[in-house]
Amino acid sequence: MSTALAVPAVTAVLKVLLEDGMKALHVSDIVGGDVSVSTLPPDRVSTPGAEDPSQLNLFLYQVTPNQGWRNVGLPSRNPQGERISNPPLALNLHYLLTAYGAKDFFAETLLGNAMQLLHETPTLTREAIRKALTPPPPPSEPRVPAALAGSNLADQVEQLKITLDIMSTEEISKLWSALQAHYRPTAAYQVTVVLIEGNHSTKTSLPVLDRNAYVLPFDNPVIEKVTAAEGEDTPITVNSKLHIVGKGLRADKMQILIGGIDLSSAMTKVGDSKIELQLPVLPPAGLYAGVQPVQLIHQLMMGTPETAHYGFTSNLAAFVLRPTIVAAPLPGASSSVVDGVTIKEGEIRIDFTPKVAKRQRVVLLLNELAPPPNRSARAYSFSAPEGNGVTNTDTASIIIHYKTVAAGDYLVRVQVDGAESTLGVDSGGKYSSPKLTI
Repeated sequence: MSTALAVPAVTAVLKVLLEDGMKALHVSDIVGGDVSVSTLPPDRVSTPGAEDPSQLNLFLYQVTPNQGWRNVGLPSRNPQGERISNPPLALNLHYLLTAYGAKDFFAETLLGNAMQLLHETPTLTREAIRKALTPPPPPSEPRVPAALAGSNLADQVEQLKITLDIMSTEEISKLWSALQAHYRPTAAYQVTVVLIEGNHSTKTSLPVLDRNAYVLPFDNPVIEKVTAAEGEDTPITVNSKLHIVGKGLRADKMQILIGGIDLSSAMTKVGDSKIELQLPVLPPAGLYAGVQPVQLIHQLMMGTPETAHYGFTSNLAAFVLRPTIVAAPLPGASSSVVDGVTIKEGEIRIDFTPKVAKRQRVVLLLNELAPPPNRSARAYSFSAPEGNGVTNTDTASIIIHYKTVAAGDYLVRVQVDGAESTLGVDSGGKYSSPKLTI
């Protein structure tokens, strides 16, 4: 592959090609003087006096990506961001070949001979590139900058091809207007493809030592629903038994993920249409109250020696894991009397199972227990402090401040990301716990 110097090197090789070609075709005998070749923007071509010089100008006016090579070597980095390849920058170079003539027909003569030369040299050979870029021995003056010899242009994989580029009258008009120069006879050419590659250190993998081919039927398991073993209307909390119902659930080697956490060891019974799973009393780290996704993975034993790999995965099903709480008021609450009603302000400590993540939203709900028949029950809600009052990733206890609460007995609930803790029911069919006296 070439270096970044390949772009000026191509221009230099074309310039040398045109200079030598004009001499070989004896064009100077026709125009009555030497023919110079420049590589300037057209607005900088010197035209002293009333006459133009007998000159060819080669101007690189556009560079475009090569469609055939643009995706080679990609991706260049692995998921960890480490460089695994140096993808080549593949470019097409677009040139304007403009002829200037001091007298009638000179410009046409120069342009015609130059176009014939490029037509008969459709490919720049490696030998021609090396010859054009190699500095001559002293005392001869170099025709191109000596640094271009290090472009490695002659050694790139693709050889350079020269093709005539067709431009409409409108395109030529717009281009010369942008150049802010007087139009002269011009032909457009494209040189393709220049491959520029970096030499950064890359992280390469070892070659494959052994190959194993496996042909298996496509059979993904399907989870239709996840419920508590006691029934679909029963809330799911820690220590609940789950029924995972679906099709094609059973496999010789399988894994079940709840909230992205492997709970395969908690499966107590596995069938083709139902899996029973016992949630642990102490949930593992990272399993929080709220909506929890469930996914089943059928693992495949592959490799030498055989190891478990991800095989067929089920769809994602979900259930709501309800928090379990223990609430107690903290000492030091203040009291006041408003319109004959004792009003309290203080703090309540709530212990959670499972733990609460710092990012989760927690709301305390208080509902008056057994209000008198002459009024409706009082109810209050209070949000936990910012970040749930902890600096760690999660916490088992949160202190929530309450105020303007009428003294009395209250049922206590907590919402964690919308998942609400459950209430106990007495023998009369009424909510009775957990209860808090304020």
